[in-house]
Amino acid sequence: MNTIFFDSHFHLPQDSDLAKFQREAAASGVTWLMAVGGDYESAVQARCFAEISENIFFSAGVHPHEAESYLGKEDRFTEFLLDDSCRAVGEIGLDYFYENSVPASQIRIFEKFLDLSLTSGLPAIVHCRDANGSFRAYEDTVCLLSQFSEAGGRFVIHCFTGTVKWAEKFLELGGYIGITGIVTFPKADNVREIAVMVPADRLLLETDSPYLAPVPFRGKTNHPKNLPVIAEAVAAARGVETAEIAEISTTNALRFFANDASRLTAATRDSTPFSASSPFSVP
Repeated sequence: MNTIFFDSHFHLPQDSDLAKFQREAAASGVTWLMAVGGDYESAVQARCFAEISENIFFSAGVHPHEAESYLGKEDRFTEFLLDDSCRAVGEIGLDYFYENSVPASQIRIFEKFLDLSLTSGLPAIVHCRDANGSFRAYEDTVCLLSQFSEAGGRFVIHCFTGTVKWAEKFLELGGYIGITGIVTFPKADNVREIAVMVPADRLLLETDSPYLAPVPFRGKTNHPKNLPVIAEAVAAARGVETAEIAEISTTNALRFFANDASRLTAATRDSTPFSASSPFSVP
């Protein structure tokens, strides 16, 4: 039986040959794919890619880098959430490392899309990166996700590069943890430690391509076809066979992105918006 992989997070390069892109991934056993949108245009491209195969899903959201550009424009994304191939809201979250958007704007957009995640029943794909020597982004993210989780929200912290302490906090909230090619980097002992401590039923694998190509492809453009290399590294860290990690992570991703919840409709929306009770709400 062939080993099957699910790349739970990648970004399509602009002007990609979508059919060729999918064939190259499938040739490496990566037959399930989640194309992630971080702004309106990339969500449109991801949706087009999902039309190729029933094994391809897409997500729609606003990356924290783009937060200020989309303030007041969040409703544009509801069109994506009605598509059957849309299986997540994201990439959303907080990034205080670059602060391409000020924290207040990032928080407001994050709140809005967590609300969309709740009302649509779709899980959230969350980005969390802090400034060097700071844990403010982690603290704010945990606070927001605590309320989100209590309201029934589901989430994954993608490309996790934090500490065991923070991983435990996200896991306590019911979150999943996404492991990327960083797990192969020589100095990334923390990521290998996380790859070992994450419960088997909360582990997702992702390339985050075209970024973060794993060793031995580091420095080159990444691609979902490289996911088996990441699985091999995680398997080595956990002391199991690569096929076991492939099966575990694929099963987890299929469960996480299963679209059994009701779709977003104005008629059925009857919940208090998530952001209304948030201590971070900005008038």
